[in-house]
Amino acid sequence: MVNGWWRGSVTYQVYPRSFQDSNGDGIGDLNGITERLRHIASLGVDAVWLSPVFTSPMADMGYDVSDYTDIDPLFGTLADFDRLVAKAHEFGLKVIIDQVLSHSSDRHPFFVESRKGRDNPKSDWYVWADAQPDGSPPNNWASVFGGSAWEWDGHRKQYYLHNFLTSQPDFNFHNKEVQDWLLETMRFWLDRGVDGFRLDTVNFYFHDAKLRKNPPRRGEPQVNPYEMQLHRYSKTRPENLDFLARLRALTDEYGASTVGEVGDSTRAVEIMAEYTSGEEHLHQAYSFDMLGPEFTPKHFRSKIETFFKKAPDGWPTWAFSNHDVIRHMTRWQDHAADQDSLAKLACAMLLSFPGSVCLYQGEELGQTETDLEFSELTDPPGIRFWPDYKGRDGCRTPMVWEDAGSNTHGGFSTGTPWLPVKAPQLARNVAGQEADIGSVLHFYRHMLEFRSERADLHGRGMAHFFNRPDPVLMFQRGALICAFNLGPDTVETNLPPEGRGGHLVGPSQAAGLSGRSLTLGPNGFAFIQIVTR
Repeated sequence: MVNGWWRGSVTYQVYPRSFQDSNGDGIGDLNGITERLRHIASLGVDAVWLSPVFTSPMADMGYDVSDYTDIDPLFGTLADFDRLVAKAHEFGLKVIIDQVLSHSSDRHPFFVESRKGRDNPKSDWYVWADAQPDGSPPNNWASVFGGSAWEWDGHRKQYYLHNFLTSQPDFNFHNKEVQDWLLETMRFWLDRGVDGFRLDTVNFYFHDAKLRKNPPRRGEPQVNPYEMQLHRYSKTRPENLDFLARLRALTDEYGASTVGEVGDSTRAVEIMAEYTSGEEHLHQAYSFDMLGPEFTPKHFRSKIETFFKKAPDGWPTWAFSNHDVIRHMTRWQDHAADQDSLAKLACAMLLSFPGSVCLYQGEELGQTETDLEFSELTDPPGIRFWPDYKGRDGCRTPMVWEDAGSNTHGGFSTGTPWLPVKAPQLARNVAGQEADIGSVLHFYRHMLEFRSERADLHGRGMAHFFNRPDPVLMFQRGALICAFNLGPDTVETNLPPEGRGGHLVGPSQAAGLSGRSLTLGPNGFAFIQIVTR
């Protein structure tokens, strides 16, 4: 599988609740996604990733699964899913589905059984521990969503582990039966034709069996106390690698791919490298390192160089936005000459990085974060930590297909959407940008086509970075020099000696080249073809 389809691929993430509603209930569904596959295919991407559509109480919008082998009625049926996969394949799109293996819903039949007592067949399928003598939790592990990671169960008279909501109990991966069963649920979807899995919280599977206390993370108090610990024992345990090897063997049977979400705020790139090095574990991994506020050449360079230094044979996936973070157009707005220029710069830069790429729905429109009122929120951590953290609803509002005059909430639904579609988002709609050849949407298509045509952009070649003063990011991939101005003012810089006699190729923005002298206007960028002799 060394040269699998996933190497250098571009995946388009769909958040199903917010992509297209086909039945007027205000919630996006599988049939709606099928109706809009033509748009996704028209971009020139290779795959589509669906956030969870499994049966769920929706306490965490589908990341709390109560049936791993069925579709939630909100989204449709298994037959609807099969039609979506078939149609995607007709368009040449691979289909990747979200697998939430680290935890289930507390309404899953196995947890319902597990909490009944300590001697039933599922008693050890979740992580249970006795209270300390004073009744307090077994240790200091914290939940990502706030508070302790332990919840007391009065019937079983033990605590259970939940790294997220109390209604999301963690599976006990030290029990091989749990591993076996989860792998069989994945085989169920592989047999239905899926091409890969996005693995939620892939470094959370195993916990320290001795339940040792996490050490503190030095620094100032945080909005969420989860960030005040080094999570040495509650996640990223060495046993994880053996399970990832089992998972890899399963997916390789089908020629399918895995991309793992690494959740860690201190050494995510190092974990990405460890999990993808060689041919035994994950095919790809991504982290939140490029999903934050940092927008400097040093930041992007350091993440890429660190990864390939740690794992020269590993494979990263890079993204600037997804369903868990503020959209990058809003995060980086202070660096923008204007919205369209920043959107095009971000697109050109991301699609030039070595590795694979994931785009989030609406990104191809230059979509911005929706400003929501407290009364409009649905996201549990947003509600808990408001207003210092507003949660993830702002990046999850519906896709906008038409302008405000459509009277159908931007073409998303004839009903009332589960999250509102507001004026700033309505202004960036597909129909309007289709009609404008200079739009962000058309640029994404142009840049994706350029990437697909250049093996030095989507192949295995590493990026060689050049030292240039801020805000210029410059690197070489194959016979191509890629230069980006990450600031809102014009800059002058020089190409390295390798660029002597080079010329501009492909997409560019506010760029001029004279000899080795390169001018980059506000948020300007250029690709320079090296003249080989």
